[in-house]
Amino acid sequence: LQTRMQSLQPEPAARYRNVLEALWRIVQTEGVWRPMRGMNITATGAGPAHALYFACYEKLKKTLSDVIHAGGNSHVANGAAGCVATLLHDAAMNPAEVVKQRMQMYNSPYQRVTDCVRTVWRNEGAGAFYRSYTTQLTMNIPFQAIHFMTYEFLQEQLNPHRQYNPSSHMVSGACAGAVAAAATTPLDVCKTLLNTQESLALSSNISGHITGMANAFRTVYQVGGVTAYFRGVQARVIYQMPSTAIAWSVYEFFKYILTKRQEERRAGK
Repeated sequence: LQTRMQSLQPEPAARYRNVLEALWRIVQTEGVWRPMRGMNITATGAGPAHALYFACYEKLKKTLSDVIHAGGNSHVANGAAGCVATLLHDAAMNPAEVVKQRMQMYNSPYQRVTDCVRTVWRNEGAGAFYRSYTTQLTMNIPFQAIHFMTYEFLQEQLNPHRQYNPSSHMVSGACAGAVAAAATTPLDVCKTLLNTQESLALSSNISGHITGMANAFRTVYQVGGVTAYFRGVQARVIYQMPSTAIAWSVYEFFKYILTKRQEERRAGK
């Protein structure tokens, strides 16, 4: 839904006023499983990407917090750790994101993930899978900085003793994701354009391929003006809230289990 609603010049049959209308029309005209396209490639990339993401975040957060505010919690350290973790996460996830969004476009010519990968590789080269990487980082670094700082701030308010508390982790994660998603929607619109190379938008681009964030920003403005930067903001917030709530809840659960086991082993010794 987010990919479709961020389209700059959609086909008449793919113009939606809101998220519910988009979902209903896609299911009605393209089948009940159409909104799930790209799920397999997303799941494949998410495993290693999130492993790198949280491992890097925890290590850097502790190291930087000890330097900046020994024995305490530092929002600067949290934000910086989230930024660096994003570099590794996006390096693993960006190719999957390109394939996912191309398969989600209206009238996508790709039936399977392998077809999309082969076609993009043959026609545009390996660089196409990382064409939006710098824009992805430009979007995700502020997103993750806002996300982590908001999450840690809310945890201080809702769970000051930092104990395992599923409800506080879920609420903090959902709110942090919503705030970060809304703030970085313009960058996400540009990333979608770079990933999909939307054919109707290319008519305003002399080179025939949109490359780089500056070029994408200009194209978005030329095609739709200022309001185009906020296409799909509702879908993006709705997507990010459960996503970040689930991610933090699962992460904090396994962190609690593993920490508890380590403490039991030490006590057993």
